[in-house]
Amino acid sequence: MAKKGKGQQKRRVEFRKNRTQKVRQGDITKRFNRDEFDVDKSVQHERISGKGELTRKRTIVSQEGEDGDSGENLSIHVDKETCLAGRVLRVQGLISEVEAPDKSVYQCATRRLLKTMSTDSRHVVAAGDHVWFRPSGDTEGIIESVEPRYGVLSRTSRSRQHIIVANVDQLIIVGSAAEPGLKPNLIDRYLITAEYSGIRPIICINKVDLLDPAQLQTIVGVYGSLGYEVHLVSAKEGIGIDRLRKALHGKDTVLSGQSGVGKSSLLNAIEPGLNLRVNAVSRENDKGKHTTTTATLIPLATAGHVIDTPGIRQFQLWDIIPEEVAGLFRDIRPFINHCRFPNCTHTHETDCAVKDAVADGILDTRRYESYCQIFAGDSA
Repeated sequence: MAKKGKGQQKRRVEFRKNRTQKVRQGDITKRFNRDEFDVDKSVQHERISGKGELTRKRTIVSQEGEDGDSGENLSIHVDKETCLAGRVLRVQGLISEVEAPDKSVYQCATRRLLKTMSTDSRHVVAAGDHVWFRPSGDTEGIIESVEPRYGVLSRTSRSRQHIIVANVDQLIIVGSAAEPGLKPNLIDRYLITAEYSGIRPIICINKVDLLDPAQLQTIVGVYGSLGYEVHLVSAKEGIGIDRLRKALHGKDTVLSGQSGVGKSSLLNAIEPGLNLRVNAVSRENDKGKHTTTTATLIPLATAGHVIDTPGIRQFQLWDIIPEEVAGLFRDIRPFINHCRFPNCTHTHETDCAVKDAVADGILDTRRYESYCQIFAGDSA
C-alpha cells in the first residue's frame, strides 16, 4: 500500500469474490436420493463464509475529494510520472481502446483491483471515461484508475447498471418517422434519463423524406412547447444536416435510439469520410438490425466528439424510483404540489391536479399515458 501523501485520502472499499468459485455444484441431496452421488468423487472439505459474494473490505488510496456523480468512485491514486491520462474510445470485451494526449491509441487491459471492486455496473470501464493508464509497450497498456464521471447515460440491464457512455454534454435522441415507426414512449424515457443525469437532450427525427412532415406536427409541437430542441432530418436526402452539425460543434454528444433509425447514416452525413457501416431495416418485422455493436467515441473535425451507440429495443430506467418519475416530466412537474395528497401517484387518486390538467386539455394525453406506463414499470 502506498503511503498517503498530499491530496490523497484513504477509504474503505468492498470487493467481489471472483477469485474462487463454489466448490460443490448442483443439489447433492437430490443426486444422493437418485443413487447418482459418488462419495469417492465428492469434495470432502468446503470453506464456509458468511459474507456472501463480498470479501472483507480493503483500504485503498484515492485522490482527495473525488466522489463523482455516478455513485461510484473508481479513482485510485496512481503515479502520474509513469502513467498517462487518456480517454476511452471504445470497450471491446476485455480490451479498451484509449486515446493518449498525443492522439496515439493504446489497447489497454484493466487492472485487477478495479475489476474486483464491488459496483453496480456491469463493466468497470465505459466509452467516454477519462482514465489513467500505464503504458506497457508501444501500443499496449494497463488502465490503473478511472476518473469521476459526469453526464452518464445508462440503463438497467439484468438488474445492474449498463453505462452506455460517460462524460457527455448532450444526448441526441434519434427516432425515425417511418421504417421503423416513431416510439414516443422511448423518447420520453431518454428525456427522463437526460433530466436525471444533467445531460442536454436534443430530439432528432430521421427519415422525414418517407412521409409528409405535417404528420409530425403534433408531436413536434408538444416537445417544442416544453423547451426541447427538435430536428427533422433525412440522412439520405441531406435535409436538416447542416443545422444538426452546428448543434454538435464543440460538444461531446452521444447518439442513441432504437435499432434501424439511422444513427450511423446520420454520422456519415454529418462527418463525410467516416464510412460507418449501415444496414437496412428488416422487411419482415419493420425492425432495425444491429449494425453498431459497441459504443464508439469519434473525434469530429469541427471540434468535440460524437459517440455512436448500438441500437436498443428496450430502455429500462436505472436508479430512478417510480415516485421520482413525475418530477422528471417537465409538463407534469408544475402540477405535482397542487394535488390533494402529498404522496399522490397521479394514476387513480381523487382531487389530482395532474389528472385534472389532462381532463382540461392542459396536459397532453399521450404524455400522461407515457408517464403512467413508466410509473408502472412497463418496458418501452
